Amino acid sequence: MKKAPVFFLVLVLLGGLLSGCSLSAGKAAASDKNFTIWVPFSGPDGPKFEEIVKAFNSSSSGYHADLQIIPSSEYYKMVNLTLSSKNNLPDLMILHADRIVDYASKDLLLSADKLTKNSKISDSDYHPMALKASTVNGVRYGIPLDIHPLMFYWNKDSFKKAGLDPDRPPKNQQEFLEYAKKLTDPKTGQYGFAVPTVGTQPFLFQTLLSQNGGTLFSNGKFRYTSKEAVKTLAFEKDLIYKDKVSPSGLAIDGDLKLFLQGKNAMHFNGPWMLSQFEDSKLNFGVAPVPQIGSKSLKVWANSHNFVVPKRKEGEKIAAITSFLDFAGKNGMSWAESGQAPAAKAVYTSKEFNKLNQQPKVAQSFDFAEYPPQVENWGQISDFLFQEVNLVLLDKKEPREALKDAERKAEQYQR
Repeated sequence: MKKAPVFFLVLVLLGGLLSGCSLSAGKAAASDKNFTIWVPFSGPDGPKFEEIVKAFNSSSSGYHADLQIIPSSEYYKMVNLTLSSKNNLPDLMILHADRIVDYASKDLLLSADKLTKNSKISDSDYHPMALKASTVNGVRYGIPLDIHPLMFYWNKDSFKKAGLDPDRPPKNQQEFLEYAKKLTDPKTGQYGFAVPTVGTQPFLFQTLLSQNGGTLFSNGKFRYTSKEAVKTLAFEKDLIYKDKVSPSGLAIDGDLKLFLQGKNAMHFNGPWMLSQFEDSKLNFGVAPVPQIGSKSLKVWANSHNFVVPKRKEGEKIAAITSFLDFAGKNGMSWAESGQAPAAKAVYTSKEFNKLNQQPKVAQSFDFAEYPPQVENWGQISDFLFQEVNLVLLDKKEPREALKDAERKAEQYQR
């Protein structure tokens, strides 16, 4: 039986989360010159986004943004509650690209055409992959803030110790396996590549699957049991139990903890990890994800998008588009968080390309592979990655686990 999306949360939580977390516009917040923005940037990226809002509010635009930062763990609960009740709607908010279909299908979002029409904002200002990802059934709903693909990190000191060039990451599957074996020393608890069993596993699995020519969903059907999916999962399991370049039985973020401890030489994670890696004082390198699969270079990615909820009263379009135009042209603060803004004015600039990690993030834009546009994909994909976890813990074989995951996903959609 198909489950209903989570749309209920205690109302007092809304008031509690939105108090003390904003750059308030005060009593004037109800005017057409003032508008509210909701974002889930409650980590180190939050202050960087605040810099953009503060700069906008100090500009000569004549408009004022009231920024409300909601804890990321509660963000989509708040969005679901607010959009379903139509109460206390923000004027502008952030949605991940793979979440847009959930709200667009319920006619809860304003078309991006309403934002670009008669404004300075143009599709040509943004990378086409980000625009495509925010388009549902031919209608675009998002104005992209960034594209955040999976990235490849490595410990340069571990490379040196293993006799590898610390400035040359692996370029293909053969090199990846060769490096992983040279970097592994079970006697000292040193591993070449710790396979994540949960955490970033969905990003890694979807990357390797797409590189092998597979997909999780197409033509209205789940493709979990395809030969490409079985091959991908078997490859990951072999890294642990056959090649023995990874420890077994890792808990959530176990691969990350080992990387931070210098015990995991190669690691996949998102660009949002930059500040934590820098703070750890690791001697690390960063590069686009190499082609480990057999078909083509692809990499899992997602995007933060600005979207406007539909509402009965005026949408404050002039104020919103003024901010979006400003944010698109003044996104270096966001880039400093480790992200790569999707606005061409930023990622093609000399200032941006002087940074270390961020230009490498942008190099992956053309190869970005987004999650399937399926309603409630988060809940549906949980079935898959629960089964993947069992395989990586050596409790199931790949084909059996993927068959069970596909069956559960199909039952969910009925």
